[in-house]
Amino acid sequence: MLQSPKAVSFEGYGLTTAEILYRLPDHRELLQTYVWQDYDLAPRFPALKKFLAFWAAKLEGPLHSVQIAHHRLLSPAEVRIASAEYGLN
Repeated sequence: MLQSPKAVSFEGYGLTTAEILYRLPDHRELLQTYVWQDYDLAPRFPALKKFLAFWAAKLEGPLHSVQIAHHRLLSPAEVRIASAEYGLN
């Protein structure tokens, strides 16, 4: 896991959710679902690729498919520079 969402939001990170379908090791005709979530950079998804490489190398259930959803924590329209500051007594 990376730093807090606030710290990584200005670096382009967003919340990435991957729905991973894989085949059961003992019953290859059956599919199981695993949901993975982490902060990652779109469109390259280095954290997800690292996790999927780990899965392929270390786990027995072969991957069937992966669906990805990604939402940036802050979009450009949400960050604006204040043009003035007013104080109230």
